[in-house]
Amino acid sequence: MSDSSDRSLNLHFLKEPVLRKLCEVLDKTNSKGWRKLGEMVGNDRRFRVSPDEMEMCSLKVLELEGSPSHMLLRLMGDRGCTLGHLVDLLQTMGQTEALQCVKPPGIQILIQPQSVAIIVGHNLRLSCYAVGKAGVKYQWFKTKEEVPNSSSPDLVVSPVQLTDAGFYICRVNCGDSFEFSQWVQVDVLNVATSYGLGSHSLEGRLKVVIQPQGQRLLVGDALQLECGAVGRPIPRYQWHRNGVPLPFPEASKRRLTIPYLLLEHQGKYRCEICINNERTWTNEVDVLVGPRISVPFSGAMECSEDDVFAFGAGISELILNSDQEPPYATDKVALLIGNLSYQNHPQLKAPMVDVYDLTNLLRQLNFKVVSLLDLTESEMRNAVDEFLLLLHKGVYGLLYYAGHGYENYGNSFMVPVDAPNPYRSANCLCVQSILKLMQEKETGLNVFLLDMCRKRNIHDDTTPNILLRVTANIVFGYATCQDAEAFELSSSGFTNGVFVKFLKKRLLEDEKITVLLDRVAEDMGQFDATKGKQALEIRSSLSERRALTDPILPGDSSDMALDHNRQWAKAHELPESMSLDFDCGAQIKLGFAAEFSNVLVIYTHIVKKPEDMFFCQAHVTNFSPDLDIDPKEMNRETPEETGIYLLSSSLPQHCLYTRLSSLQKLRDQLGFTVCLQGSFKAVDELVDWTTDVNIGKPLIARLDLHRTMRRNSCLQTCPMPHSPSHSPCHSPGAEHLHPHIHHPHPQDHGLLSPHCSSPYLDVYEPLQGAVGGSGCVSSTLYDNCSFSHYGCTSSDSVLLNSPGRASIPIETTDDINELQTVFINSLQFHH
Repeated sequence: MSDSSDRSLNLHFLKEPVLRKLCEVLDKTNSKGWRKLGEMVGNDRRFRVSPDEMEMCSLKVLELEGSPSHMLLRLMGDRGCTLGHLVDLLQTMGQTEALQCVKPPGIQILIQPQSVAIIVGHNLRLSCYAVGKAGVKYQWFKTKEEVPNSSSPDLVVSPVQLTDAGFYICRVNCGDSFEFSQWVQVDVLNVATSYGLGSHSLEGRLKVVIQPQGQRLLVGDALQLECGAVGRPIPRYQWHRNGVPLPFPEASKRRLTIPYLLLEHQGKYRCEICINNERTWTNEVDVLVGPRISVPFSGAMECSEDDVFAFGAGISELILNSDQEPPYATDKVALLIGNLSYQNHPQLKAPMVDVYDLTNLLRQLNFKVVSLLDLTESEMRNAVDEFLLLLHKGVYGLLYYAGHGYENYGNSFMVPVDAPNPYRSANCLCVQSILKLMQEKETGLNVFLLDMCRKRNIHDDTTPNILLRVTANIVFGYATCQDAEAFELSSSGFTNGVFVKFLKKRLLEDEKITVLLDRVAEDMGQFDATKGKQALEIRSSLSERRALTDPILPGDSSDMALDHNRQWAKAHELPESMSLDFDCGAQIKLGFAAEFSNVLVIYTHIVKKPEDMFFCQAHVTNFSPDLDIDPKEMNRETPEETGIYLLSSSLPQHCLYTRLSSLQKLRDQLGFTVCLQGSFKAVDELVDWTTDVNIGKPLIARLDLHRTMRRNSCLQTCPMPHSPSHSPCHSPGAEHLHPHIHHPHPQDHGLLSPHCSSPYLDVYEPLQGAVGGSGCVSSTLYDNCSFSHYGCTSSDSVLLNSPGRASIPIETTDDINELQTVFINSLQFHH
């Protein structure tokens, strides 16, 4: 394949003959020419071309051999537009003649290699067959290295060794053009050595060859369960505990790892293993988790291992010289909001990855988690209202927000994606208002993790006076200190923001929440990239040892609370997968996955087709206009092409994928059309069959967050402005709290300064700047550093434009998703 067919290739690197022919087509066409292309690009935030730039393009016709299309394509290339993006735009325009200019010459791969799981000592065979206008040649690669003596359609390794495991791809050459096969994974299981199963034949059906083993562990230990099966294509795995699928991504791998065990992780584990429509199960094993008992007795106490596990299994009446009940929650609920696609302010990238990672970690701690991306003001307020309905006496409530924000007079404001420029408090959500409402629910613990800037908003002179109750259960973890900015690191792909980068390493620790956050602050203080720029600040009124790992002991919830819990659970149910049969004899599977609570993934897979059908493909179309789906991001062959970066490793292979975001905007039930296209050997033209599908209101759409703000919205909790000079610095009952300064490094004397903008909370300010640590400094000292700011809207803020999606490696996905672009780029000029 020529360089003109590599989708990740920047338009600047198109070969001159291809570029010249493309420009001729676009220059001469009126309705589907360069002006139409410029109009579409003008609506795309990634490559937006201004009206003035379009006028510059039009003036090119006055120059000798001038080309408006050439100018337009150059501008698009300057903004990172790739050939893949251009092809998508031309397809949307219906510009078939221009597509012929950039599509590859006729290399067609008829048989793609398949991933396989195989046992050490057996024979490995990967096959790739292609046709072209002339003879074709083959070359196999393992990751980026050529496999020696592998120039035939079949790659044979005999006998296969553990070192042969990895990712493979085949390049097919035809003259000066080339095409790549799909990536495949080879998983080599060391069964003969570890499990003594010998080298008997395992050809044929799916077969489990490694069974998990039961374990007896203690709280804080790491659990590792392993299973394995052989077959082609490579098996898919899903671990279950007590008959329920585990929801985090690690549960869809052959090796299940839980790095920090809790008592709640005890149970019966087994793994479901699938290849296509074939399914089997491993043996069910017991995982016993006992507590680490720390007994403050003066004498010694002997406990057998059985005693420890009996305690962990529920003998809570064993009294260990303590009259005080250990802390527990009646329930755990978390609302996670990540705003990144702002309409009037700089775009962000890290909130998506941060919310995704925290969702999976909090679910391991048995939180009911709601994760939402890109909410407008009314949607944020309605989401908070629904969150508050789940809170009642003794519940642990956690609110995490990542996005733009600011702080005025001790009150923190979260900025919705539709906030005007400039925004004021009336356009934003006040965090302290939400805390006030949470206190009215008599919650057991209120945790706020705010990953946003805390600079003062000079456009907002209102000073809401929110009178909070004095309760000993409030914890604020600010990603940065007052009047400073929070950062996301610039990178070529999506990575965590600085705060979550360190928070996720500690979140599962069985520690008092303030101790846990203090350790995160110490970790951040050692990070060279943000020293002197960003420091975690902790504010707390917590008097008990409350931890996110505390067990759940349901209280006497009212019928209303139970109804709200049932409603929330119902709003997080996925539509069931379904099989669709068509008159032609073909059958497809329609499957669903949730990336976030408001992001649904739909995938279609061909289960069977008639023998005389040469080509068969199923795609989805005709969605509700409420969702505003980009046609370029529908029915793609890889999840990454649709924007599904974080969930891609958990999805089945060989499907067409569609990502539906902003489900909260859906007003009616979600209906769409499934279209099957096929061609038969005796018929040249494609034949279509269609069927309509209705899946109701999936996930968060059932809560109707799109509705106008409700009468009891948290909007009404900021009603009493007062002068900053009269801001209350003490309140009745505040004398019961004793503000103190917590030193994360006791040896660093004099490095901490108290700051209490709220009379209800102790303030932790780890300021290590005097010893090269991460103190809080004015942003004027580092406006030119290579970070993106949460909440900075001036033109001086340094923000990277999002690169083309097809070329973004994601640190949280499996290696196969990161190899494609790096490898293809390194080989695109090899013939």
